[in-house]
Amino acid sequence: MAPNDEKDAPLLPWDNFSNWVHAICVVTFDLELGQAMELIYPADRELSERERTNICYLAFPDSNSGLMGNVQFHFRIRQCPQSIALNPRPAFHTFNSTCPTSIQTEDGYLYGYVYFRQVKDRTLRRGYFQKSVVLLSHLPLVSLFTTVLELVAPEYFDTGEASLEAACHHLDQWPPPTPGTTLSLPLLGTLVQVRIPSRQDKPGSASLTPSSPSHTSPGPPTILVPAPHETEAFRVLAPVLPHLNLLWELVITAEPLVVMAQSPTTAANTVQTLVSLIAPLKFSGDYRPFFTIHDSEFKEYTTRTSAPPNVILGVTNPFFAKTLQHWPHIIRIGESTGSPSTQKHKIKKASALKTVEQKPGMYTKYKPHLQADKGLVKRLLKGVQTGRPVEVQTALLRRHLLELTQSFMIPLERYVASLMPLQKNICPYKAIPSLRPFNPDDFLATLELYGPQLTSGIRGDWEGLYRRFFRSVNFSVWFNARYQEVSDKLSALHLQALCDADLGRWVNSRSEVEVVDMVLRLRSKLTDADVLPVSQHTREQLQAHLNTLFMALPEDLRSVLHAS
Repeated sequence: MAPNDEKDAPLLPWDNFSNWVHAICVVTFDLELGQAMELIYPADRELSERERTNICYLAFPDSNSGLMGNVQFHFRIRQCPQSIALNPRPAFHTFNSTCPTSIQTEDGYLYGYVYFRQVKDRTLRRGYFQKSVVLLSHLPLVSLFTTVLELVAPEYFDTGEASLEAACHHLDQWPPPTPGTTLSLPLLGTLVQVRIPSRQDKPGSASLTPSSPSHTSPGPPTILVPAPHETEAFRVLAPVLPHLNLLWELVITAEPLVVMAQSPTTAANTVQTLVSLIAPLKFSGDYRPFFTIHDSEFKEYTTRTSAPPNVILGVTNPFFAKTLQHWPHIIRIGESTGSPSTQKHKIKKASALKTVEQKPGMYTKYKPHLQADKGLVKRLLKGVQTGRPVEVQTALLRRHLLELTQSFMIPLERYVASLMPLQKNICPYKAIPSLRPFNPDDFLATLELYGPQLTSGIRGDWEGLYRRFFRSVNFSVWFNARYQEVSDKLSALHLQALCDADLGRWVNSRSEVEVVDMVLRLRSKLTDADVLPVSQHTREQLQAHLNTLFMALPEDLRSVLHAS
């Protein structure tokens, strides 16, 4: 279905619900079966056996920490090919074309947002009540769905399945997830107010600010979710703050990285924050905010017969300290205090991680290309001492990272733009000129005049970092996307050149074969125009040109072309 057809398409059962959520599951602990899926809502949702098994294991903490009470975290799994084919969502096409690339949905992946409850219960044979409510979605809106589960899960635990059904019907009343629009989403007597960022937003601008205090407004209580896709970066990164620039380098070059934490919440939030370090650039490697020893890809990620894959893992089971000790970069996070330590943080060699009992820290042999920004760390530490709000600390941190990523990417954007042919070289009667090939050495030669030093005060071996970046999946995905954008722009300019051409005059000096060839080309161009950035007026002009050429042909040829 074309994006323009979405508004006119009839709504099917659970269509609105499916724009946001794939399903809501309840996973329980069965003494005979272990972790088992108790229910899935809506009941017609398809999950493969492998997906069910992975979800069941990921729905419970994977450690012996004895977490009691309520625990929230999230995970990300690969979908089976048959599941992808069963769940095409036109709304995701619109979402992906208007949201920042860093939060686009991805075919083949599903997020699970978990609300786990464990409490003592002597009436049960095991002595504990253990159950999770899991919300499955294709959208990486961590803060939003964490908030949704804070409303839905306790209600389910208190009143049972009927409340889950009611919540799903409320979700089915939600409008599509439209970036750039403030949405008020009703859920179990509460309004959840959210604004998904748009690609048109100024980088670093706030997603949503309250227009007025919610307690003064009539009607249901309102919960504001200012940044539905983000974590509290400062609170999450506090234990590794001195290594911020090093972590940014590891993420932008898509290096294998494992986060070892004591709780799934810490592991998941740390991984999610790491992949957001390079926004607005999309992290194109794989990442698993929470990963267990029972995962179907456990062997793939722990084998020593090949180099570790380009993935960021979040784990809690002490067993991983041994099975992943060959990984090149390991972050070990201890009990979180919520604020960064003022002590000296040294980077430890990765080979030092040999036993289960290890001190928190950063274990790597990687030597950063760029110097650390000590000024930022000092400003943030001073903010802790003066009681600066966490939200402000997070904003300072994200602004620094945004400026660093922009300084790194602007020279690349400029160079790719220079590969585009001049508009004057686009001729309506010739093939579209192609983009000149990307040459790493030619690009690096531009750095002296147009490099990151123009916008960043950080010194170091930028050239070495670029060379490492060129070997990463982040670069290949970014470049392929930019290549497609530039190719589409060239195609649009070529269409405009055709519209501006005097084809009525051109046809008088051309043979029938040339005219037929142009008719076929224009037909193809009209089809292409549906997915190119061109106006309706341009399409109408092309159609008029096509009609002119068509009528210039003999009737027998027109009949043949009309039938084809």
